Amino acid sequence: MHRYTDETERLAQAVLRYARDRMRMDPPLDGPWEPDEIAARAGRTITEDGLGGEAALRMFTDVIAPGVVSSDHPRYLAFIPTAPTEASTLFDLVVGASSIYGGSWLEGSGAVFAENQALRWIADLAGLPQGAGGAFVQGGTIGNLSALVAAREAARTRRAAKGRPAPARWVVAATEETHSSIAEAARVMDVDVLSVPGDERGRLTGEALRATLAAADAAGPRASAEPPASAADSADGLFAIVATAGATNLGVVDDIAGAADVAAERGAWLHVDGAYGGAALAAPSVRHLFRGIERADSFIVDPHKWLFAPYDACALLYRDPAVARAAHTQHAGYLDAVAHVDGEWNPSDYAIHLTRRARGLPFWFSLAMHGTRAYTDAIEATIALAREAADEIRRRPYVELVVEPELSVVAFRRIGWERADYEGWSDRLLRSGVAFVTPTRHRGETVTRFAIVSPRTTLADLTAILATMA
Repeated sequence: MHRYTDETERLAQAVLRYARDRMRMDPPLDGPWEPDEIAARAGRTITEDGLGGEAALRMFTDVIAPGVVSSDHPRYLAFIPTAPTEASTLFDLVVGASSIYGGSWLEGSGAVFAENQALRWIADLAGLPQGAGGAFVQGGTIGNLSALVAAREAARTRRAAKGRPAPARWVVAATEETHSSIAEAARVMDVDVLSVPGDERGRLTGEALRATLAAADAAGPRASAEPPASAADSADGLFAIVATAGATNLGVVDDIAGAADVAAERGAWLHVDGAYGGAALAAPSVRHLFRGIERADSFIVDPHKWLFAPYDACALLYRDPAVARAAHTQHAGYLDAVAHVDGEWNPSDYAIHLTRRARGLPFWFSLAMHGTRAYTDAIEATIALAREAADEIRRRPYVELVVEPELSVVAFRRIGWERADYEGWSDRLLRSGVAFVTPTRHRGETVTRFAIVSPRTTLADLTAILATMA
């Protein structure tokens, strides 16, 4: 298995040909197989003697790949799509072939240096200080969890230094529009989420946050065994406030400056989840929406979403990386060789990971090749398209906007439809190969949305989809 043979050479040529052809084509939308159907088509793929390289590749191209929705299709508008540049996709092949361990400076200094250059560009967009830094992690869920673990450790250390006991329960404040990964992180960490009501757009505001915390203070602390009495439970253990820089559902940006003010008043950590929307920091037309982000203690953005990198990469940044290092550095005898040394940078010290792929390198390569201006232009183009889509919705009597788009998510309703209507419509679009658009919920109502991140998506694509709702 570990020799480069004539068969390996034939397979290499076939794999490279497939990768080249996949990048050159307009990708098929494809869609999920029924479980029984793919089982019948594929049969048993893991055998004692193996299928052989070319047969295994045919299995992928003929059976496996057609059962995968192409998230880089220009009419994949559900969830948050991806739109990797050809340069980043090609370099992902290089990273995979190079067996790079990206967890420590000792083993991967060149890769870590390049990744840190890309992280520095993002930190500069956010206005974070020169000492800021972090690591690329798997995705926004791991990024958010890692940031909150660092935040709680910082709060625990501060309390201990002042001789204060730990609270009955640790608390993080967020709105219902905050990404689901925050609730999951809280469950994993066994902390409470203090729910802050959003405004008419679902935004977290400083005013609502301050009022909710005051109500929680008035409720008083509870015993650790008691369940939360209400959304406004005790805020004694508040250690972090989570603001969203571009909510996944509606694309709106929280009042980050207001959240930063309250965080400063409370001595709490401000974490900004920009997994989707943080990319728009590169767009001058909307940069004002992010006022206050420069005061964040931690910040994430996913290059595999709107920064045109392949799956999977989340940029996790800390204002003071030393705090994160204190929370995340793993200790063992065999790790003494990679202990932190001034001037060196171990990405494994900044998140919940040790073994780590150098997943930021494809993003770095594309940035280095194309330059940052190309990224600004591409992001601005998708924002402009979202505005055009909103105008198109306003011109049609059977649909209406849920909210005015701020970034590149356009949420709208089909007047008179219920959830079953949206689901049937979504299924027909996917089965026919037209588009992948799914329903969502906003304040109990079923609606739908276009999540536009690909510069290849056109207004003609969007109007054709809207026409199917007539």
